Amino acid sequence: MKKILLIIAAAIQLTVAGQQPIEISILANKPVCDIQPTMWGVFFEDINFAADGGIYAELVKNRSFEFTLPLTGWEQVLQNGNGRVVPTFYSPAKSGNPHYVTVYVNAGNGAFGLSNQGFRGIGIKQDNLYNFSINARISDGSDIKMKVEILDSAGALIGAAQPIGFTTAWRKYHASIKASSTEPKAMLRIMFMGKGSADIDMVSLFPADTWKGRPGGMRKDIVQMIADLKPGFVRFPGGCIVEGRDLTNRYQWKNTIGPVEDRKMIINRWNMEIRNRQAPDYFQTFGLGFFEYFQLAEDMGAEPLPILNCGMSCQFNAGEVVPLNELDPYIQDALDLIEFANGSTSSVWGKLRASMGHPEPFNLKFIGVGNEQWDEQYIERYKLFEKALKEKHPEIKIVSGSGPSASGAYFDYAWGELKKLGPALIDEHYYMPPEWFLKNAGRYDNYDRSGIKVFAGEYAAHGREGSAPESRNSWLSALTEAAFMTGLERNAAVVNMASYAPLLAHVDAWQWRPDLIWFDNLQTIGTPNYYVQKMFSTHKGTQVIPALRGGNPLEGADSVYASAVIDKTNFNLYIKIVNVSKSTKSVNFNLEGASYAKSGEIETLKAKGMYDYNSISNPKNISPVTRTIAVSGKKLAVMLDPSSVNVVTLPFKK
Repeated sequence: MKKILLIIAAAIQLTVAGQQPIEISILANKPVCDIQPTMWGVFFEDINFAADGGIYAELVKNRSFEFTLPLTGWEQVLQNGNGRVVPTFYSPAKSGNPHYVTVYVNAGNGAFGLSNQGFRGIGIKQDNLYNFSINARISDGSDIKMKVEILDSAGALIGAAQPIGFTTAWRKYHASIKASSTEPKAMLRIMFMGKGSADIDMVSLFPADTWKGRPGGMRKDIVQMIADLKPGFVRFPGGCIVEGRDLTNRYQWKNTIGPVEDRKMIINRWNMEIRNRQAPDYFQTFGLGFFEYFQLAEDMGAEPLPILNCGMSCQFNAGEVVPLNELDPYIQDALDLIEFANGSTSSVWGKLRASMGHPEPFNLKFIGVGNEQWDEQYIERYKLFEKALKEKHPEIKIVSGSGPSASGAYFDYAWGELKKLGPALIDEHYYMPPEWFLKNAGRYDNYDRSGIKVFAGEYAAHGREGSAPESRNSWLSALTEAAFMTGLERNAAVVNMASYAPLLAHVDAWQWRPDLIWFDNLQTIGTPNYYVQKMFSTHKGTQVIPALRGGNPLEGADSVYASAVIDKTNFNLYIKIVNVSKSTKSVNFNLEGASYAKSGEIETLKAKGMYDYNSISNPKNISPVTRTIAVSGKKLAVMLDPSSVNVVTLPFKK
């Protein structure tokens, strides 16, 4: 066997040594087009517990008892004491948060209370601080006291506090808890001692160490992973949740702003959407709402791209439409959103933005009308949106959509009709097998350069995996996406925005895969697809330049795909080159039109097996490696590893 392996290795070396190098001309002095700052961005949707239980750092599930079953997520605890818990309505009812619970306690010598296991457990880190808060009041004559505890998965105490001073009036109480150990599956326990009753609501536990240190903010490690992509835009809040399973379930941005305790929760449509991945405890509390989305985009230097319901629910579900003569409130929502984002503090919605802590405008430039609706009912409604938006806000770029498919009758109809109208961009979606991405690297080569621009708003390579309907984030999917992305970059004159989807997934609570970033209650990992996105987005450049073999772009010849850009800000040349074959490729770059430094770098991403992937236990199984390369005058020779994604960086003289 050893002899056979040596013979195979020798044969490979001879093949590589004997092959004719692939000659590629890089023409730095012949820019093809500018690259938009929005070229590579991110698409956020609250799927896979991406918001509650994910990026939104709240650790208590069903904190305000507003789930369909008000005690979902809560269990009663008896410690030599008795009691009962009764869900109750406010009187008069709060429209955004109508429920609280009354805890009746009979525990003179013991305790009675409630425990909450969070979102598939509560992630706690040793020596970190956690901020507990609760809205509470006690009834007349009660002598109730409260203690708050964090327990590990074995039931051992790892942190505690005792809020004091309860009165018969509603008040918010705070306590800070320092954790004595690390635990991925902790539980919060609230225990009552004494006799009487207490009303409680908005039970909350947040890590003190959030993104930007904001109280009640976002989970730091997840946001940092997104920020490291240096996205040019953030598309939010989805996706299919914009549409809703029916119109009652649609996303309404006005319900997601203002005081957190007044935001109106709804069931998340992904609660029941995927038949084999049901999540009956999946709701949207909107602690992460439109203000926070705008703030997040601003934090990362990205353009905000909100998507609004166009008067249609998901056509794969209820397929409801709002009559055209009743569409005005939906259109007004779009106009009001622009005022919320950009209006002066003297305007109604601008004043509300200022009251939330952001008097300066968010400088909104884009707005999306609908998600992936199709056929005449969409075009009819889009026309009315476009007319109103262009009349009142001609400065805003409108993003329309071509439906859920990458081709076909609905796709062709949408493009045909939208060409008669005036969107700035048309959103195209493709969730397709890996082979499709290889075959479609030249998809935009023949699109009209002077026509409507393209937003590749949702894409991912995936197929079946055994009996599972979808594959993991395998190296095969990342490799083929990279090949396709060279085509997006080469055609930046047409494609002005692009984003992989979905963005986030909890390893214990996902509905859809693949996803770009995976996390559990303590850790976050990038998939191979994440590193591909990062290699492109952090080497974006300012202009596309030709990368040619025999006068033609490389989009699969000899299994090689390539694109090249220059960055006139940092004076770098970036060449993305993907080898999808199982053999090493020898490449000679002929560097024309600029004077380059004598050395540069090549960043390489590869895997041992095509179906390898990263996991919580092995997060860097597939991750980039960088090495130095030498430039000889106008020549650069490189060896491309089999099945690899590569980015060459060469500084050039000013």
